[in-house]
Amino acid sequence: MPFRPKYITFDCYGTLTRFEMAEKTTELYGADVSPDVLAQLIKDFAAYRFNGILGDWKPYSEVIHYALKSACKRSGVAFADAHAQAISDAIPSWGPHPDVPAGLATVAKEIPLVILSNAMTAQIPHNVAKLGAPFAHVFTAQQANAYKPRLQAFEYMLDMLGCGPEDILHCSSSFRYDLMSAYDLGIKNKVWVNRGHEPPNPYYGYTEIKDISFLPGVVGL
Repeated sequence: MPFRPKYITFDCYGTLTRFEMAEKTTELYGADVSPDVLAQLIKDFAAYRFNGILGDWKPYSEVIHYALKSACKRSGVAFADAHAQAISDAIPSWGPHPDVPAGLATVAKEIPLVILSNAMTAQIPHNVAKLGAPFAHVFTAQQANAYKPRLQAFEYMLDMLGCGPEDILHCSSSFRYDLMSAYDLGIKNKVWVNRGHEPPNPYYGYTEIKDISFLPGVVGL
């Protein structure tokens, strides 16, 4: 029998919503730097965003500002406050991967859906509204006062849901942000959506799916 959780919990950006940081960075810098420099800038920007969320919580616009400024310095590219602001401003406009609305809608008929996102509380409703399915709860890093992968973020979600790690199925396209922490907290039921962001890592114990259209089959729907 497939596991039928009390809740299916999701990462949002990257897993459900198309994460367009690289595209926006290319739009802002692509005409002014070489392809090699742009590729390094995008890579460094991602690394510094991850580094920027590991400490005390701060608004995500500050994370982006720090990360872009640090990446520009490392790549020898001129930094502008306006570019960091433009990236922050673009986030609410991002929509879902094409496979998401139908897959979520099928599951939502039987199992409550929850989001735990490294988002600002006022920002994420714009993205969630585009996902095409109802969510029972949407929790943010701002509410938890901690970004994933910090365990505090997951613990906040579990406390708010009033359930334990054994009661949920957590679904993400990222090991670094989600699935490693889920493993550490004893969330045994995990789904890795292979969006090509990261290589597989079987140590962490998960069911792999290509996209959200395969999620109903994981829970026997």
